[in-house]
Amino acid sequence: MDLWSRLTPQRLLAASVAVALATIVLKTAAWWITDSVGLLSDALESIVNLAGATFGLWMVTLAAQPADAEHPYGHHKAEYFSAGFEGLLIIAAALGIGWAALHRLLQPQPLQRLDWGLGLSVLSSALNGVLAAVMLRAARVHRSQALEGDARHLLTDVWTSAGVIVGLMLVAATGWGWLDPMVALLVAANIAREGGRLVWQASQGLMDRAVEPQVRAAIEAVLADFLQRAQAEGALLRFDHLHTRQAGQRCYVDVHLHAPPQWTLRRAAELRQQVEQALMEAVPGVRATIQVLPNDTETVFDAACPPPGRPSLG
Repeated sequence: MDLWSRLTPQRLLAASVAVALATIVLKTAAWWITDSVGLLSDALESIVNLAGATFGLWMVTLAAQPADAEHPYGHHKAEYFSAGFEGLLIIAAALGIGWAALHRLLQPQPLQRLDWGLGLSVLSSALNGVLAAVMLRAARVHRSQALEGDARHLLTDVWTSAGVIVGLMLVAATGWGWLDPMVALLVAANIAREGGRLVWQASQGLMDRAVEPQVRAAIEAVLADFLQRAQAEGALLRFDHLHTRQAGQRCYVDVHLHAPPQWTLRRAAELRQQVEQALMEAVPGVRATIQVLPNDTETVFDAACPPPGRPSLG
């Protein structure tokens, strides 16, 4: 088992909870020492990190549960709730940071012991940065929306801390106290943008978004290979009505396979099984539904559904 197989979404989100607790302590201490509204905004976002990581861990655990009678397609979409919830938390944190910054901008306060505050902030940012890099890589390997959402949130926290640190250094160098709340306002605008992006991505996943272009290309390459082999053997095959959708770590493929009408059912079923196996090898986590039809048969999907109580004889 390689490293990325061991670094499961559950383990990484549990690590995120632990790191969030550590950074809350560090950043709260930094704010308490300096009385900087910028560091206060940083500490508030760490609290949001903790809530988001905890909810993400819950949703990933739920998504890993097997299918049951009420959820025959599994629970994979639970990860989208995690990403959306994290986005909403980020937006709420941005509003809180903006409110505190405006108050301090109207009533400036002197800052104290910036050396300790900066040191604690840098340490907490290093923890978040390392964990975020690992989680982003693992999110691509496991195709985990919850893991990516938490990693993006941690990266936002890193940029927040970087902006706060720069602002405090400028305050120390110039003596302009208004720079501290001004940096906090810029930080709030940036993380609000990131929160909105996460909410949008989660909404697209809940609406059965198609798989990524590179995954679609891998699927089409498998189908094209079967067509070329059939053509070399003198058999006329055709694939059409290819549809895909993403549901958390799972992706689904629906496609029609048109085979020569003189083929036996056994031969067509064996080919379908070969195509399914090839798709699973090319795209880990794929679930394929392949309908076998004669070459001279077409299927119509655009007919309107009949009104309730009036069955269609289609």
